[in-house]
Amino acid sequence: MNIFKKIYYRTYQFVFKALLPILPYREPKLLQSYHDIIEVIKSNNKKSILLVTDKGVRSLGLTKELEDKVKSKNLKLCVYDKTVANPTSKNVDEALKIYKDNFCDVIIAFGGGSAMDCAKATGARIARPNKTLGNMKGILRVRKKLPMLIAIPTTAGTGSETTLAAVITDSETRHKYAINDFPLIPSYAALIPELTIGLPKNLTATTGMDALTHAVEAYIGRSTIKKTRTRAEFAVKTIFENLEKCYNNGKDIEARKNMLVASYNAGIAFSMSYVGYVHAIAHSLGGKYNIAHGLANAIILPYVLKKYGKKIHKKLWKLRRVANLFDSKTSCETGAKIFIDKIEEMNKNMSIPASIPEIKEEEIPVLAKIAEHEANPLYPVPVLMTREELGKIYLEVKNGRAS
Repeated sequence: MNIFKKIYYRTYQFVFKALLPILPYREPKLLQSYHDIIEVIKSNNKKSILLVTDKGVRSLGLTKELEDKVKSKNLKLCVYDKTVANPTSKNVDEALKIYKDNFCDVIIAFGGGSAMDCAKATGARIARPNKTLGNMKGILRVRKKLPMLIAIPTTAGTGSETTLAAVITDSETRHKYAINDFPLIPSYAALIPELTIGLPKNLTATTGMDALTHAVEAYIGRSTIKKTRTRAEFAVKTIFENLEKCYNNGKDIEARKNMLVASYNAGIAFSMSYVGYVHAIAHSLGGKYNIAHGLANAIILPYVLKKYGKKIHKKLWKLRRVANLFDSKTSCETGAKIFIDKIEEMNKNMSIPASIPEIKEEEIPVLAKIAEHEANPLYPVPVLMTREELGKIYLEVKNGRAS
């Protein structure tokens, strides 16, 4: 990479890390039940709710109890349930129209990361009516308070209930981009493990590995601080101890609860310390091929960790003290390999594939360009890569072989 680019990228990242203590990060206030949610809404004198979810979640009956309780309290409820995986600008336009037509004053995001991203982006359009979503992509381009936003995750993985990001796919170009600003952090998050009981095995696996990716990328990046290291370590330990339990026994309520807490902590960690090339590559694949984000992250993670090489060996070795994968006499290089092997083993145990054959080789240069543009200079990655180097990772992920 050009030396001047390196200097610019690292300087940019250094400034952001230096600003971390004074930036207006906040954590959502935690709620434990539907009763708590309704009390918060009524105590803030809100009258009309937009519930943003998807047809899959609603068809399973997961929203019914909330819908019934809201209506029984004489609150108006409007439902938008057309959110798709990798939510689009069209989804946001449709949800926004319902919000305006019904004079809503609170938004509830109910579901996985897609529903939350759609709800956040809808809130951003309400806060900034004269700006398009495209005008708000990037960092700190919302800068206005959103309507009250309550997040209810039905998966333990995205961490979207804690984050300042909304990832949207342009309906026309299929370009996937992130909007990042502090007002997008939900006001409240309700962690209700019973909602995750019926989660299919494949979603349990991929969303759990999504949370692991958040924790690991936040931990190995150059913007990590004590708070985010502690959160990431807790998340890694908890995921290693509970994810496969959830996969093998979906009704293990204690494991489900632990995974929600792990996802929440991983979300806080990466909100402050950012992610890396795993996410940049996954976003490009989600936009182009509509590959679910958690699935893409799970597959890509070990490839990128191997590519970072010795730069992250010490940090991966340190994670062993919370993961209990080996003793302190193990070398850094061996410990890092064991850690990555563990990720690959978990993927295999949960029937997550080792490749993404849908990737078309002739499209890799464009995908790599998109990933490079997203990641540099924003993501404080341990090793800076050019689009050519990123292109090699796409090829490895397509063929299922690391070089």
